[in-house]
Amino acid sequence: MTGAKVLVVDDEAVITRGLCRIFEDMGYQAEASESGFGAIEKLQKSSFDIVITDLKMPGMDGIEVLKAIKTLQPDVPVIIITGYSTVDTAVEAMKNGAFDYISKPFTPDQIIEIVEKALEQQAVKVHKDQPVIGAGQIGFENLIGRSEAMQKVYRRIKQVAPTDSTVLITGQSGTGKELVAKAIHKNSLRCNKPFVAVDCTSLVETLLESELFGHVKGSFTGAIQNKIGLFKVADGGTLFLDEISNISMATQGKLLRVLQEFKITPIGGIKPIPIDIRLIAATNKDLNIMVSEGKFRQDLFFRLNIIPIHLPPLVERKGDLPLLIDYFLKKFSEEIGKDIRRISPDAMSILERHPFPGNVRELENIIERAVVLTQSDTIQPEDLEIQPNADNPPEIITDSIPHNAEDLKEAKKQVREKAIRPVERAFLIQALERNNWNITRAARDVGMLRPNFQALLKKHGITTRVRTD
Repeated sequence: MTGAKVLVVDDEAVITRGLCRIFEDMGYQAEASESGFGAIEKLQKSSFDIVITDLKMPGMDGIEVLKAIKTLQPDVPVIIITGYSTVDTAVEAMKNGAFDYISKPFTPDQIIEIVEKALEQQAVKVHKDQPVIGAGQIGFENLIGRSEAMQKVYRRIKQVAPTDSTVLITGQSGTGKELVAKAIHKNSLRCNKPFVAVDCTSLVETLLESELFGHVKGSFTGAIQNKIGLFKVADGGTLFLDEISNISMATQGKLLRVLQEFKITPIGGIKPIPIDIRLIAATNKDLNIMVSEGKFRQDLFFRLNIIPIHLPPLVERKGDLPLLIDYFLKKFSEEIGKDIRRISPDAMSILERHPFPGNVRELENIIERAVVLTQSDTIQPEDLEIQPNADNPPEIITDSIPHNAEDLKEAKKQVREKAIRPVERAFLIQALERNNWNITRAARDVGMLRPNFQALLKKHGITTRVRTD
């Protein structure tokens, strides 16, 4: 397979240089990495035809690299190299999907024979047509969206869910990072075990360590009894650390040790406790920048960033707005007990122009509020209670531009009418609420004749709960 792209992973530079030279002489494209973390970075950025990795490496061993590869590029054959040739390691490597296993020392001919065999089998392997995971889906679990950006998220979730690989979910606040974590857990082999979510911003540093690792009685003031940490609570399941960028450097060091050893030591304790968890972390900050600024440990970042999943902001997938709005309309109509069937074109236009700094969570709140406030079966602009976006004004339709002074006067009148509607509606509702929704008393309260007051109610479609007695 001339021109095949080979990745060699070994912490000994002499090994990587020697193997790369052998493969290049055979006409392959060879790249090297002297750490498992570096290999994962390369695999995240480009594809390879085969990977050869050492088993025993500091920081991240070959089995961990193998597991990550089977998630990132599952069809790529992986050959494990080791100087520790035992049945146990061979079985573990093959069980986790390795193509083959070779022990040091080996000759160039031996490694070439295995590589050629792997590439040959890969080349002749028959792939049956399969539907693309997530293609055309309007949603996955509680995630909603048909955009290509969301299809990528669905595909990555389905790829990573069956594994135990650590996942780092990035994205702005309100994009649905916890929903992704729950979807991964629900589709994993751990789905019948606990899913434990921790908001790292909600606890002070000392309490966070106690929550995560637990403590023994008397270890500090207020520790009146032993406490089991959330790492142990999540044993067998998934631990989700939200906004992990907010933990201190000291806690980062302890977390790194846990991820290396899968053991925790409670505060004040002596004996480490083994744990079996799958870790998923999330952040709305750029950890690369934090690493460069010395605010986040690079070795912990590498540990967390095995499988990255990025959630796009809502403004980058506005095509999903109708689906999301329809979903939230049905959800809150059922919860509140109303029959809200649609959203008006004017209200939709406002939402399409809105920048949504709070992303999907903000849209959800807007629709919930609108369902509560609306007095008809259609959401109107005034029900949204959001200000027009000054930086993204409504698109001007050429046909609507006035042709003369009289038309301009009428256009101004219509603009004023649109501006006054929300104020007028609020005025009516407050008057009714002050008078227990009695129209006669409300009209008298604001100094209006009852017929005129009723005409305004009709204009705004305010009929629900109205009482006339």
